[in-house]
Amino acid sequence: MQQGSIFRQWMYYLFPAFHIWSVAAAQIVYSVTEESSPGTTVGNLAKDLHLDVQELESRGFQISGPNTRFFEVNVKTGLLLVRDRIDREELCTRNVKCSLEVEAIVNSPLNLYRFEVKIVDINDNTPSFRIPEIVLNVSESAFPGEKFALPKAFDADVGTYSVKSYKLSQNEHFTLDVQNGGEATMFAEMALQKTLDREKQPIIKLTLTAADGGKPPKSGTLRITVNVQDVNDNIPIFDKPLYKATVLENTPRGATVISVHARDLDEGLNGEIQYSFINQDNDNDVDKFAINPITGEITVNGELDHEKNSAVEIRIQAKDKGPNPRASNCKVLVEITDVNDNPPEISITSLVNVVREDAALDTMVGLITVRDYDADNNGVVQVRIVDSVPFTIKNTYKNHYSLVVDGTLDRERVSQYNVTITATDEGLPPLSSTSVITVHVSDVNDNAPQFKEPVIHIFVKENSPVGAVIYTMTADDPDVDENAKVTFSVIKDSNHKNSVLGSVINVNSETGDIISLQSFNYEELKTFQFKVQATDSGVPPLSSNVTVNVFITDENDNNPTILSPYSEHGSVNSESIPYSAEAGYFVAKIRAVDADSGYNALLSYHLSELKGNNLFRIGTSTGEIR
Repeated sequence: MQQGSIFRQWMYYLFPAFHIWSVAAAQIVYSVTEESSPGTTVGNLAKDLHLDVQELESRGFQISGPNTRFFEVNVKTGLLLVRDRIDREELCTRNVKCSLEVEAIVNSPLNLYRFEVKIVDINDNTPSFRIPEIVLNVSESAFPGEKFALPKAFDADVGTYSVKSYKLSQNEHFTLDVQNGGEATMFAEMALQKTLDREKQPIIKLTLTAADGGKPPKSGTLRITVNVQDVNDNIPIFDKPLYKATVLENTPRGATVISVHARDLDEGLNGEIQYSFINQDNDNDVDKFAINPITGEITVNGELDHEKNSAVEIRIQAKDKGPNPRASNCKVLVEITDVNDNPPEISITSLVNVVREDAALDTMVGLITVRDYDADNNGVVQVRIVDSVPFTIKNTYKNHYSLVVDGTLDRERVSQYNVTITATDEGLPPLSSTSVITVHVSDVNDNAPQFKEPVIHIFVKENSPVGAVIYTMTADDPDVDENAKVTFSVIKDSNHKNSVLGSVINVNSETGDIISLQSFNYEELKTFQFKVQATDSGVPPLSSNVTVNVFITDENDNNPTILSPYSEHGSVNSESIPYSAEAGYFVAKIRAVDADSGYNALLSYHLSELKGNNLFRIGTSTGEIR
């Protein structure tokens, strides 16, 4: 077994699978000893996550999250390695449990894996006292069995490697009484076993040694000087050795917590008691309280914070005012109960801020972590989305959540969502916080180009110039970018009319301009029809068709033609009429035609005879000469 890899265990949890990202289906727990050298193997992460080692580098396999400074992954082997020095005491102080949550990310497809690394304590700290020496003034009339409080030794290590024993140097007057009894800390008291005689030995020098449970153990010492003083043969006695009190965090200064009381059977100054804290270790938590030296009332003297410290142990001394004062002590355990004074904190750990409009249900958009540092119900958080949006929040693991697609997305209707997430705890009154996630909806080619009309009618004058733009086609596509870039083309039909049509008109694929390739003659071609297709540039492309009818309008470009027998150019025709013919007598009928149409083909007849000669007339509409 390699150094730093103690054991590995699997804790299985079921997680939903998502379209883009998914969370590992098992919780892996590794162990590594603190102070392990950089490069120490923690575990085979690729093997435990069932990943192909050959693909790790190309898929960008890496460690993410807040603890990347401590770990790294070798993408060649898939091994999880120690990256930087890990000091368990710096990370977890004296907590029995010390573990780091670590995240790993791999791409193509994108996956997020979470696992824990337990930091195993080593015996790298020595027990020590916060002061090198104490002086105790002990009356020579002290009774055997009388106890004297000694400072506690501190060891930053926990468990086996914390302080496990105290030893007092060999002497004939004092023994050591080590108190544990299930309390949170171990402390020692020095008990008098043989009556003191100041005249024989006024000063006693002792050494207190504290040792931890390491193999071999480490130890620290405290020098004790006992000044033997004279007379005052009664000590103050507390009503009980242990007091317990409860106080709310954020309780204002001056508020009463509890009162302690001790009795001294002596009279006068020897029976007058003063109360004080025993804080030889300069414990800052004790300084958050004050004691009335006369009444023994304990009050709040600083800011109490349950999240920083949920309980404070105070040792109290009752000392009389005799010339050789005597004292006893008791312990007060103050429990600091939680107040809902911390709103939930929302942090976005990962976000895919662009989602395709055809994204399936449960497609993961982002990963969210919500923390509330309060306790019990004050720290229980409910997370929800405020507005009506096609997304929902799912709890994936403990205080981790995922934002997933929960409805149909349509970029043409809504291209951007501002998703407001609210986290509310269950305290009274509840506290909440809000975070806004912006999600952009990307386009999918789901709209075909559309012409405004199913049939287009174009009217073109005959004899119009070649190359003229006779019409410009337009088609609307609500998509964007390439999905909305439209090109136009003439649809070829099965009877090959397009081969003829290709010599008549041309359609510009980019602009939609319909250009004439010849000058039209109404008398030869009055109308023609073709179909145009509009196609976008999406993948796959979408298209729609329109029918185009082109109508050639007539121009007056043909002269009237006189029909036979009067049509020969330069000929002279004669008609015989009787001498007795009267006015209105029918002589002849002139007929003419015009290749044009409409008003351009409507003819009128006139005689070109000299003015004043009105022997004949012609019907302007009929052509009859009378």
